[in-house]
Amino acid sequence: MNLADVEQVVYPDDCDAFGHLNQASFLRVFERARWDVLARGPGMDVFVRNGAWPAVRKTVIDYHAPAFPGDILRVHQALIHHGRTSFTMRQTARRASDGALVATAEFVFVCIDREGRPVPVPHEVGEYFQARPSAEPADRLSVNGVSLSVEHRGSGPAILFIHAFPLDRTIWQHQIDTLTGYRRIAPDLRGMGQSDAPDLGYSMSTYAEDLLALVDALGQDQVVLCGLSLGGYVAFEFVRRWRERVRGLILMDTRAEADSAEGRRAREALIGRVREQGAIAAAEAMLPRFFTPQVSPEIIERIRTMILRTSVSGIVGALSAMRERPDSTPLLETLTGIPTLVLVGAEDMITPPAIAQGMAGAIPGARLMEIPGAGHLPCVEQPVPTTRAILKFLQSLQ
Repeated sequence: MNLADVEQVVYPDDCDAFGHLNQASFLRVFERARWDVLARGPGMDVFVRNGAWPAVRKTVIDYHAPAFPGDILRVHQALIHHGRTSFTMRQTARRASDGALVATAEFVFVCIDREGRPVPVPHEVGEYFQARPSAEPADRLSVNGVSLSVEHRGSGPAILFIHAFPLDRTIWQHQIDTLTGYRRIAPDLRGMGQSDAPDLGYSMSTYAEDLLALVDALGQDQVVLCGLSLGGYVAFEFVRRWRERVRGLILMDTRAEADSAEGRRAREALIGRVREQGAIAAAEAMLPRFFTPQVSPEIIERIRTMILRTSVSGIVGALSAMRERPDSTPLLETLTGIPTLVLVGAEDMITPPAIAQGMAGAIPGARLMEIPGAGHLPCVEQPVPTTRAILKFLQSLQ
């Protein structure tokens, strides 16, 4: 076991009339495990010392197998999100005797003072779990039943950046910092980054409805949509439903086709692994395919950390939405009148340049640009040429 693992014994009074560890007792097991692991590190009084108390805001538990009196459960805890005043703990319980997965849970905590006001998470908690704080909080806007985190800067024609799976708005940092003269809007999609992560309610239509409500809340009549991978799928849905609100379209490392039967099976398999293992399963699946061999270790670590901060409900929701997304191929030939740039990393393994070439050929008047030395995330791996390509396109719209 490592420092984040503790063992909990199942006692008879934890069980129901049928001799199973019951659902209410699972909450006590997970809570005892959290306090036990804190006792090994900063101390069980770490919150009291800092004038803070971790109030539970949200709990999600999946039960996978029964547990009985006398079983020893090995409980692992990981801090998967560390914000300024909130944090999310993921816990897994396995039977020590055979390693069977018994339950997984995520708990979202908000630290409050005695008057119930939010206060910072004690830094010792993040240090002990070796968690990096999440990106600094951006504005939060409640739209379409969720609270979205969004960074918006500048004035002028608006460009809405829609990030890839399973990442967040910070992949666009160079573009947000550099494209002065434009209003740059970069939200975290529901389920990712610092936005709410409901257990249900994920589809391309829902993502697009979130973004329309966001654009309305920010007072923008028209936007240039810039969607990367999953963001491209969302952009297609936005255009399909609210074409009049789209001033221009940038499709980056994405595709128009729906998932093949094989692709749907792969999504389903990854959903299963994520439910059992957590966000690490998504990181292991995606990271080897994101970048060129020349990418720096710092970039890989940055993206790994970003993925590990993503909630299981957000990852599963996005995978389900991508699996069920419609075929947008028929939409391409109807995009006459919408200036379009198709941009792709020259070494993208997930959506290779041939796919981008096919899309550009099907969209009337579309422009195509390949970014040398980039894989699936050119805005991260080659930010300067990517920003230049976007700027050139934006300038052509004036």
